[in-house]
Amino acid sequence: MADVKKDALTGTDTTGHEWDGIAELNNPLPRWWVWTFWATIIWSIGYYVVYPSWPTLDDYAKGMWNYSSRAENDAEMAAVKQSRASWAAEFEAKSIDELAADQRLLDYAMAGGKVVFGDNCQPCHGSGGQGAPGFPVLADDDWLWGGSREAILQTVRYGIRSGHDEERVNEMPKMVADELITAEQASQLADYVAGGAQGTNELFVEQCASCHGEDAKGLQEMGGPNLTDGIWLLGDGSKASIESQIKMPKHGVMPAWAGRLSDVEIKQVTLYVHSLGGGQ
Repeated sequence: MADVKKDALTGTDTTGHEWDGIAELNNPLPRWWVWTFWATIIWSIGYYVVYPSWPTLDDYAKGMWNYSSRAENDAEMAAVKQSRASWAAEFEAKSIDELAADQRLLDYAMAGGKVVFGDNCQPCHGSGGQGAPGFPVLADDDWLWGGSREAILQTVRYGIRSGHDEERVNEMPKMVADELITAEQASQLADYVAGGAQGTNELFVEQCASCHGEDAKGLQEMGGPNLTDGIWLLGDGSKASIESQIKMPKHGVMPAWAGRLSDVEIKQVTLYVHSLGGGQ
């Protein structure tokens, strides 16, 4: 049993605990602290009775007030949806170009599109559409599949190599592995493209022009990039990176947002992307 003594200086009993010659006094807790402690216990009991609290096997204790923060949130969201219903119906009824011509609806699109873009597109394309290695810049005029409002709308809706029935899809073959050209010819093509695709190259016209055009300026209907402007989605434009893409091409994937976003949200983000600086 602990050796309880009376402290000579204060006259207070000790607890019997001693560390390095220092004894612990058995002082009572302050009265205010005790009352606060009991008040928290009473408060917790009252909270348990009034508000939802403990889970049960198949439900939860709903409390006297049957309060639900989820129901409150649902009611608030329903009110927001109702407030948007009038202009949302206009968004659904109008084409993308008609929306762009209506300043009031365009203002709605810019505000909503920025939010949709930040939530869904920013991780790949950057906060301002500046892109990243392997992810296209959306703020310039270099577009693989077209930069008109309708073209952007289709890309957003159905994606690139997304698996959707209406996806945009075209893939560059493995030119050497598929025995379309030799390794030496791949090197020759890489030299030609790295040099800015100046003049006419018969090998390029034969093997590459169907997607990139005979002038190497790209064909948007095929998703074929312009090879003469110095803008590169993959690699740095050096001969080595170009030759690597010819031999073992990489292909990006963009998801189809139809079914993930509403038609209104898709139109909003389309107009927002078009406004970033590169829309045609």
